[in-house]
Amino acid sequence: MQQANNLIHASSPYLLQHAYNPVEWHEWNGSSLQKAKAENKLIIVSVGYSACHWCHVMEHESFESHEVAEVMNKHFVCIKVDREERPDIDQIYMMAVQLMNGNGGWPLNAICLPDQRPVYGGTYFRKADWINILLNLANLWEKEPEKALRYADRLTEGLQQAELIEVADDELTFNQQHLEEIVQPWKRQFDAIEGGYNRAPKFPLPNNWTFLLRYGHLSNDQSVMMQVMTTLEAMATGGIYDQIGGGFARYSVDNRWHVPHFEKMLYDNAQLVSLYAEAYQCLKLEPYAEVVRETINWIDREMTSPEGLFYAALDADSEGVEGKFYVWTAAEFDSVVGEHHNLLRAYFDVTEEGNWEEEKVNVLRRLHNDETLMAEHGLAKATFDDIIETAKNKLLAARSKRIRPGLDDKCLTAWNAQMIKGLADAAQALADENYYEKAKTAANFILNHLMDDDGGLYRNYKNGKASIHGFLDDYAFMIEALLALYEVDFNEAWLNEAKELTDYVLANFSDEQNNMLFYTSNKGEHLIARKHEVMDNVIPASNSVMAQNLHRLGLLFDNDNYLNTALMMLKAVQPRIKSYGSAYSNWSIQLLNEVYGINEIAITGNDFRLVKRNFDEHYIPNKIYLAGLKSSLPLLEYKQSEETKIYVCKNKTCQLPVATIDEAFTHIS
Repeated sequence: MQQANNLIHASSPYLLQHAYNPVEWHEWNGSSLQKAKAENKLIIVSVGYSACHWCHVMEHESFESHEVAEVMNKHFVCIKVDREERPDIDQIYMMAVQLMNGNGGWPLNAICLPDQRPVYGGTYFRKADWINILLNLANLWEKEPEKALRYADRLTEGLQQAELIEVADDELTFNQQHLEEIVQPWKRQFDAIEGGYNRAPKFPLPNNWTFLLRYGHLSNDQSVMMQVMTTLEAMATGGIYDQIGGGFARYSVDNRWHVPHFEKMLYDNAQLVSLYAEAYQCLKLEPYAEVVRETINWIDREMTSPEGLFYAALDADSEGVEGKFYVWTAAEFDSVVGEHHNLLRAYFDVTEEGNWEEEKVNVLRRLHNDETLMAEHGLAKATFDDIIETAKNKLLAARSKRIRPGLDDKCLTAWNAQMIKGLADAAQALADENYYEKAKTAANFILNHLMDDDGGLYRNYKNGKASIHGFLDDYAFMIEALLALYEVDFNEAWLNEAKELTDYVLANFSDEQNNMLFYTSNKGEHLIARKHEVMDNVIPASNSVMAQNLHRLGLLFDNDNYLNTALMMLKAVQPRIKSYGSAYSNWSIQLLNEVYGINEIAITGNDFRLVKRNFDEHYIPNKIYLAGLKSSLPLLEYKQSEETKIYVCKNKTCQLPVATIDEAFTHIS
């Protein structure tokens, strides 16, 4: 058996997957970086994550090969990085590869000088190509090191300048036209038939649809609302959604949401819980609520740690085959569901030849609406629903006996915070106290066990140990989660924690030369570049989340410094948004709040919880709630009353209090 390398002591499941490679892998740390300098060797920085299919392929083809390992070990110091644990490292070398090649992805492989500066990089390499590239670079470093040094100088300068945001125009005033300049070109990307955008693969991009839902509602843009509804329905009925177990895969490889890349990520599902909960609150379509319930059930069943935290991801592969855990032959399907198999085949699109032609198996999806199938089979709704529910339970029980995909069981603060917010959103939209309790348990665990002595956050928790100091996204999403919890239970302790973390961010992540916050703390490790995360991607940018946090906290605490900081951040980014709206969707939500204003709804009186539950039955995308019988918050101070009183305030002006929700809505815009 192959002897273990240095990764055997790692906390990351991804690194542990490589612990028995013949490659002499090291973790990113002071000793491995010093080794490269001492031996004057180039560094291979190989970045991936545990649920990454092509990372597994390259490992099998190259990193498990003794032929490849001989080249890597002789000429390089080889460092493996889990991008989810160390996004700061991933961010730098991903940008380098994008500058070199125009695109990026994972696996990410960068070749660097002994001082960490990159000179070459790419994503997946075939075995022969990888060997050839490594030998050429080793030869270059041995015989013509000055060439490598010159290229590293140019590339590092490009890295340090890339994505720099200019200082904001203080005179800029936001208006409706700024929103329309973003949305009108965005509409041209819509796939009106299949939902999402006119391209493949298709990613859910939940923050995009959150913005478009809010914009469509506030501006009464019916074409945008129809696109949101088409997309949410198509995702929920497609193969990208686990039709029997709940939860979404990371993306579909086709343009019809049919065949997923089967990995399931916590961050996608956390955001999608929030999105479908919000869409249900707006549109009251029961299938949206069902998606929320089923996805949270999956989180409970497969993704929750004994401490109440949430695991990072499920792999795409099982038994070395992508998607094997999730797909069915017609014979397997029939043997499990038994009676009504013809109806159930139609419901889940199961065919003898398979609906995934490449594999001759079926990815469960729903092509027919329920009413059509009920009419064809002469079934009442209650009977039909019972048949479907029974079949799902049978299929889930049978599937649970299969060999499971690998679980990445680390718990990341940023992703956990997104799930806490998702649960808090679901608790309000679906009036389910149980979801709130799960959110509260996870939040309290983070605050009690993932905080360091100086008030900062840790990023990672695994095997009873917190490790790696937090990055800006850990703080941004945790603050956002605490704000969401406050609006469920109105416990001001959440707000006070959020404020303390915000002050910590401003003290340790601010850039004196820029309106944006650094991604890394000034207490963190010094890398070759210190970046600002500005563009929203599948996860919103940490700077856009912080801008919204500062805006909300500024209103709650009447803190002009927070409000001005948030405003200047948005003003700095605004010139970029209209050229690429989908990459700045969370900034666009902040712009929406500036244009339409935020309704500050303060509730007092003994029945404030009941009043808030009644408010939850309505959709108000641009609002914050404050409530309680006793409070030190400026907007509630001196407003205490045993009788129900509802104050609607905006722009530092409050309307006279009213006693009912209907009266309050006359003041809400």
